[in-house]
Amino acid sequence: MSSKKNKKLTPTQQQYQTFAKAREPKRSVPYNCLKAFIAGGTICTIGQGLQWMFIKYFDFNEVTAGNPTVAVLIIISVLLTGFGVYDHIAQWAGAGTIIPVTGFANTIASASIEHRSEGYVLGVGGNMFKLAGSVIAFGVFSAFVVSIIKITIQGLGGM
Repeated sequence: MSSKKNKKLTPTQQQYQTFAKAREPKRSVPYNCLKAFIAGGTICTIGQGLQWMFIKYFDFNEVTAGNPTVAVLIIISVLLTGFGVYDHIAQWAGAGTIIPVTGFANTIASASIEHRSEGYVLGVGGNMFKLAGSVIAFGVFSAFVVSIIKITIQGLGGM
């Protein structure tokens, strides 16, 4: 805690903060990084295996195999979230499960599950994009800016 925050606390509150900090479990950063690396690598390996499967058995090429691979990863992530398995994996792996596709699908699915008691329109539909909405908006805006830059560069005779 910063010294500014400690100045606003009463002596009893400062004593409690010291007490709580002493009993907080110590986290091993290298061990947590290793777990995140293993989990993220496993998810990516599964994705690569799916892509190879689409190329070998379904006659896709390397460019077109990406879309069904992402779709299958999203479906797996949503199903694991719905069955409550993804939360256990994320608790163990930490940041390793925040790989963009699966982490994003988990965010939307968990928000949907949490608000389903409020109804499908106002509950699920209204709340599923609260966490992910900013990501979607930023992605759309970034794509717009990049496309404007590309069109400008091409108009000036580049690329």
